[in-house]
Amino acid sequence: MISSILLQAAPEAGGSPTSMILMMAVIFVIFYFFMIRPQKKRQEEIKKFRDALSIGDTVVTSGGIHGKIKEINDNTMVLEIANNVNITIDKASVFALGNNPTNEGNK
Repeated sequence: MISSILLQAAPEAGGSPTSMILMMAVIFVIFYFFMIRPQKKRQEEIKKFRDALSIGDTVVTSGGIHGKIKEINDNTMVLEIANNVNITIDKASVFALGNNPTNEGNK
């Protein structure tokens, strides 16, 4: 689709090359507002969510492991997934808050 648009915008024998540059600028603006900008906003929201996590929160990892946060370090955290069973995970793998009754409104 994009290649056909670019081919149509290609300068013809008497056309100006500025039309091609203008078309490329329009495509970049469209990509920015529909793909790049929303993705950056989503990444900022995820970072704020992970920074707001605290000890005692129940979370779900991207692998589907449910656990309670016992310790938070710079890049990792320790989850208790059963009585006296702790695992260390990367902070980036935390996906969502779990549905613990102590986490009001996070179901």
